[in-house]
Amino acid sequence: MDSPSTGPGSAPGAPTAPLRMLPAERRSLGALTAIYAARMLGLFLLLPVLALYARRLPGATPLLLGLAFGAYALTQACLQIPFGTLSDRLGRRPVILAGLVLYVAGSVIGALATSIWGLIAAGLVQGAGAISGPVTALLADLTRSEVRTRAMAVIGIGIGGSFVLSLVAAPILEPLIGVPGIFWILAGLAGLCIVLLYAVVPPPPPVAVPADRPPLTESFTAALVPYYLGMFALNFVLRATFYGVPLALTDVLHVAVHDHWKTYLGVFAASLPPTVGFVLLTERAPRPGEVLRFGVAFLMIALGWLAFGYGSPVGLWTALVIFFAAFNYLEARLPARLSQVAPPALRGAALGVFATAQFLGAFAGAMAAGALYGSPMGLVGVFGGASLVALAWLLLARPGRD
Repeated sequence: MDSPSTGPGSAPGAPTAPLRMLPAERRSLGALTAIYAARMLGLFLLLPVLALYARRLPGATPLLLGLAFGAYALTQACLQIPFGTLSDRLGRRPVILAGLVLYVAGSVIGALATSIWGLIAAGLVQGAGAISGPVTALLADLTRSEVRTRAMAVIGIGIGGSFVLSLVAAPILEPLIGVPGIFWILAGLAGLCIVLLYAVVPPPPPVAVPADRPPLTESFTAALVPYYLGMFALNFVLRATFYGVPLALTDVLHVAVHDHWKTYLGVFAASLPPTVGFVLLTERAPRPGEVLRFGVAFLMIALGWLAFGYGSPVGLWTALVIFFAAFNYLEARLPARLSQVAPPALRGAALGVFATAQFLGAFAGAMAAGALYGSPMGLVGVFGGASLVALAWLLLARPGRD
């Protein structure tokens, strides 16, 4: 929440209503939220169906399936910081345009893929458009500091909405148009984003890059590194979970793919009250770091429950409710807290490292899930391994760090 401000004629120290966004700020925010959410929708739409589709392609093995599932995250992780640096030098819009063009190209490759290697290539090319940092930086360029936190929260809501929509839409779309059809939708969404970028978003003012900008190494401080590790772990367990859950629903519980959305929508809706509870508790707790630890503990419990209860509809459903409650809270809490802890001169670099950790975690989780699923442990190994990663995070998230 923005800090209260005082205006002309206000009594000293008297709070006033938060500043309103200017029309240009609202227009920029709406378009950039749509661009960010559309790209994340593309990523999330594949999450519930890609593993089931990829294993039917020629050449598929559990490990290659994990690579296909995590290829997008690999190139995202490698290119987040370079794309952010290029946007400082060449301008935000040209770099975002290049990233969206790469995303279109990768989506077309995915739509035409006839083997597991084609699917891996599609993910690598899609992920090469690593524009999360430039989009966030462009939003910062186009909004005043007094309303920027509010603007970032709207972006977060857009991402959350795309996540929920994808969990419901993907299992319905897959039987109708198949995964190749979903890839064509992704290409169309990226094309729409290009139109929004140039038709709605105003060009940003020139940003002077200080000659004495702190080096990237200064972003790795004791205060910041725990948030990078937390984001790595959070996305590791997300990828591993959604490698395993669609397989458990289809192969163990014999739920038709087009009915998976009922499970996802039900557990997500049931997870909202405890998520809100976590948020309210954080705002009121004298030591919010303890609440974060509770969230990580709930995540670990949910994954351990999945490891031994995925064979029961009630067990899987209950574990997923706990998982979503913890995940939703942690996914919002980590970047919000990082933006508060990072010094202003290092904030952009810290967010770049944070995004890199996010996608590295997603790639590592996909690869680990593929290796564990192909081992004698199967799904028990997938969910159990993710629970151990959450346990390691819990041990690192010591009280008082948040």
